[in-house]
Amino acid sequence: MTVLVFDIETIPDIELGRRTFGLDGLSDAQVAEAMFAQARRHSGSDFLPHEQHRIVAISCVLRQAGTLSVWSLGDLDSGEDELVRRFFDGIERHTPDLVSWNGGGFDLPVLHYRALKHGIVAQRYWENGQGDSSFRWNNYQSRYHERHTDLMDVLSGFQPRAKASLMDMAYLLGLPGKLGFSGAEVWPAYQAGDLQGIRRYCETDVLNTWLVFLRFQHMRGRIDTTELAEEHRRVRDLLAGSTEPHLAEFLAAWDTPAT
Repeated sequence: MTVLVFDIETIPDIELGRRTFGLDGLSDAQVAEAMFAQARRHSGSDFLPHEQHRIVAISCVLRQAGTLSVWSLGDLDSGEDELVRRFFDGIERHTPDLVSWNGGGFDLPVLHYRALKHGIVAQRYWENGQGDSSFRWNNYQSRYHERHTDLMDVLSGFQPRAKASLMDMAYLLGLPGKLGFSGAEVWPAYQAGDLQGIRRYCETDVLNTWLVFLRFQHMRGRIDTTELAEEHRRVRDLLAGSTEPHLAEFLAAWDTPAT
């Protein structure tokens, strides 16, 4: 079985904001603030409507055929269209089981809108049984199927009032959590030119999500205690063998008991 854990990071779609709200002549920062202000008027929160998000990072953990890897799609110069295309191309080639934290509520809807914008074909992802009968009762769109497991949704019993944040769940399970960076800092970091920092933050999120998923698999009897320990060893070996500072920090935080 191939499992792909994914997470996206986004910034305001400034071009859309200018066009939607008639903000020609304003700087990017001013347009973004106007978009946030409009969101606050409608919802009381800075959180923008899904269609107003532009993707700047997609990070993944891939577990397949005895291997484990973590990376961000594309490179620092990749445009949004390339990132989104690579994501759906991976599904086309490998048909992985997707795992996310709030992917059904945020990441996938945003990916849908951005794929539509860029004219990206994602035939395998949208399969529902017409071309492959095995997708009729298990496809990527259904929240109750296992081709995509939204851990936040499933663990809350699909109850909105019971949903937890990834950071709180990570801390509950003794995992590293956010390591000093949060989603609220993505736009300021992007304005400061720190796309690398955003990608690294996104990679720690998918690592946290993968480790929560392993505990979920153990809880529901899909892996036993020995297999869980072996999967943890794989993660530790991956982190220890990397020269990336954020992965070393993640390993150190994981190995440091909470006080």
